[in-house]
Amino acid sequence: MEPIYWTGLYVFLLACFVGFDTITKVPPILHTPLMSGANAISGVTVLGAIVSAGRGDTNLSTILGFLAVVFATINVVGGYAVTDRMLQMFKKE
Repeated sequence: MEPIYWTGLYVFLLACFVGFDTITKVPPILHTPLMSGANAISGVTVLGAIVSAGRGDTNLSTILGFLAVVFATINVVGGYAVTDRMLQMFKKE
């Protein structure tokens, strides 16, 4: 394997451990607002997926880019839906 793959694998594994450690330390009452905000912010992922799909280097990269756009969009819409539902719970009737 080339060194760039090892570096990428190292960064990925480190991010997994740091993310898991961070999420497990969040109190349950803050978990939903934190995750809904993170999902809404992940709109940056949509932009990266659009760039990946639009390059059109190969058919595989275009298909994977399109799937990334679809899944990232679902993630963003879900984040906004959860946030909206959560805010509706705190409104006075």
